[in-house]
Amino acid sequence: MIEAAHNTMTRILAADILRRLPPEWPDDLLPAIRAEIEASGSKLVVLDDDPTGTQTVQNVTVLTRWDVDLLIAELRHPGSTCYILTNSRSLASEEARRLASCIVRNLTSASAQTGRPVRVLSRSDSTLRGHFPDEIEGIVEALGFEPDALVLAPFFLEGGRLTIGDVHYVREGDNLVPAGMTEFARDPAFGYGSSNLREWVVEKAGGRIHPEQVDSLSLEEIRRAGPDHVLERLLTTPRGRVWIVNAAAMSDVQVAALALLRAERRGLRILCRTAASFVPAYGGLEPASLLDGHSFCSGSGGGLVVVGSFVPRTTRQLAELLSHGTCVGVELDAAALLDPEQRMHEVSKAGEFASRTMAEGRHAVIYTSRQVIQGRTREESLTIQQTISRALVEVVRGLEVRPRFLVAKGGITASDIATEGLAVVRAEVLGQIVPGVPVWKLGPESRFPGIPLVVFPGNVGGPESLVETLRRLEGRRKEEAPC
Repeated sequence: MIEAAHNTMTRILAADILRRLPPEWPDDLLPAIRAEIEASGSKLVVLDDDPTGTQTVQNVTVLTRWDVDLLIAELRHPGSTCYILTNSRSLASEEARRLASCIVRNLTSASAQTGRPVRVLSRSDSTLRGHFPDEIEGIVEALGFEPDALVLAPFFLEGGRLTIGDVHYVREGDNLVPAGMTEFARDPAFGYGSSNLREWVVEKAGGRIHPEQVDSLSLEEIRRAGPDHVLERLLTTPRGRVWIVNAAAMSDVQVAALALLRAERRGLRILCRTAASFVPAYGGLEPASLLDGHSFCSGSGGGLVVVGSFVPRTTRQLAELLSHGTCVGVELDAAALLDPEQRMHEVSKAGEFASRTMAEGRHAVIYTSRQVIQGRTREESLTIQQTISRALVEVVRGLEVRPRFLVAKGGITASDIATEGLAVVRAEVLGQIVPGVPVWKLGPESRFPGIPLVVFPGNVGGPESLVETLRRLEGRRKEEAPC
């Protein structure tokens, strides 16, 4: 068995640990998963704490509101999966808890009125940043019962986030780095110390969950014994456990998903907190090839790239994009955005630049300065992030030219631009433009109906990923400049 002692290591060669794992479960489980879903008649509703959770799915709906009438209409839609964008990662923990509870109460009402059962999944960050267990507690409060099994699966294949021996890893090149040793663990609002997920759960719960309440499904039993064994463990282990799902391939989460669906059919009440790659398994969704901009990106005007994420990975991608010299960029001073007297000037400067550049047929890049401004508390740090993000929203609201496309870099940035800057209520996820980066087609109610919105997570991709995104949006070959 792969030991959890890897938590003490700073990095290991991915090939070394992966070749020591048992072979993947050999059967294609998607037909059986879809059969379980069809038999239940249920709809999977994903509460997404920022819009990047759609990075593994296609042909599903995203809602940015959750009033009962809108949810009733969505539950009557034949699709098996939909997302509700909560953007709760930008909120304080108590606000996030109340919001989750409110949405689930509305979902419960809509389900009762339509007669369609709902399975609720809480989707959060694959690098473990988010309101856990606060949002789960809000969902449980609205459901009115404690789940028999709370499933934690932060596996995200496209981003290189693997869970092995209960340790969660982030892939960096050829290496796997325990999550607690990465830049993400030092997040000013959601920092943590544990890479072992059993320990992480206890750490984040702050005494509300005890070590003996946490169990796990190892890769050895997932790959060697399969869904029947996992089902048996779920049914025979005492209720009320947190279950860690180890996963290093999509087949691993498919084994777990099928077992969970069968356990639900036998009466087990299950609640999942996962990253993006678990959703297509639990929703029975087929994989799809990457999108080509020729199929959805029309027009001859310029596009807009808005960069709010400040993590080092984003900064490297931004530098690579600007180094080509073909996109035109302007920086918003983050410190100035926090000063009421300077804020308006910064926003007006950026908005005029973007409109002028796009009218000339070129692509504009607006980005916040790269220094991280931290508050004295976690809540104050979140407030600073919100204030900076609202400035980017104001820039988008003030656009005088329709963008050919819009790329929003960073989860909070993308959510605020979609809901507040573009007034999106309902969008269709077309698929992914590069691995882990979804494209939304905006609905008719939005400010720019039909334009593609690229929701680019801050923590996804290599140095060339922004450049490659713009190349694909324009349908250019890899060796050509993006704009």
